[in-house]
Amino acid sequence: MNDNQKIQYIEKIYQKLSKNLKSCTLCPRNCQINRLNNELGYCGQGKKIKIYSSFLHFGEEPPISGKRGSGTIFFSGCSLRCAYCQNYKFSQQPKGEVVEEEDLARIMVDLAKNNAENINLVTPAHFLPQILKALKISWEKGLKLPIVYNGSGYEQKETVEALEPIIDSWLIDFKYISSETAKNYSNSPRYPHLVKNTLSYLYKQKNGQNKLNKGQIPPIIIRHLILPGHIDETRRILTWIKKNTPQAWISVMSQYQPYFKAKEFAKINRTLNLKEYNQIKKLVEVLGLRGWLQEFKPQENLAGVHFKKGKREL
Repeated sequence: MNDNQKIQYIEKIYQKLSKNLKSCTLCPRNCQINRLNNELGYCGQGKKIKIYSSFLHFGEEPPISGKRGSGTIFFSGCSLRCAYCQNYKFSQQPKGEVVEEEDLARIMVDLAKNNAENINLVTPAHFLPQILKALKISWEKGLKLPIVYNGSGYEQKETVEALEPIIDSWLIDFKYISSETAKNYSNSPRYPHLVKNTLSYLYKQKNGQNKLNKGQIPPIIIRHLILPGHIDETRRILTWIKKNTPQAWISVMSQYQPYFKAKEFAKINRTLNLKEYNQIKKLVEVLGLRGWLQEFKPQENLAGVHFKKGKREL
């Protein structure tokens, strides 16, 4: 799509998705509350956009951060709300700044002026109508950067299909493949079904693209955080990726720390051990997956929005 086509397309899907705010079904929770009246659903957010931070992020996957940093915007609130979330202070607590769509557009344009490689939208699903309006404004102001959708994998099929034509790179978490694990830590037993559907659809749309020219970003990166005590979960996820989306890039992370409510769950109330890490490292090599594997036990202060380095290419 050229710039004019993008603007016309975004006007079309904005009209469709903005109707959700009156009876919200933007995420699979389907709360059906009236966010236009500032009723709060599972994500904890009402009518206005709330942002925790925006900055040049050098700790994302290498092609996303590039040399100049990814123009990353962390949105407050989350529809998944994992018990161990490292970003719980703004994903599950009310921290953040309320902004208008015009303010968000200005943030995007300012990131571009600061030489950001792309605009990286982190957990955007519950603010999509407002984000679309901000994108339209920023494109009208001349923004030409690639758009990265950085999501939890807990997405509505219709939303993913609507956004696919205007998203340049999908950075999608694959947290769980077991409904029981998803229910235990994220109260979302349907998560495995939804994330597999999302990834299968995107992979088909992108025709399994994998070879990149210099400066390009992968159309799909599947990100997985290894949970301690759940190595079989990781094995099953990586095996599924090899079978179903073999050309997608992967990012396997070992940075888990028992944040937030993790102490309530004996299995995950610790960090990953070296034996677990080496088992997954060997599996990644055996499967021949392409992407990045985080070094064993990166420094704790590298996690979350302060994450600066610690990944190496496979």
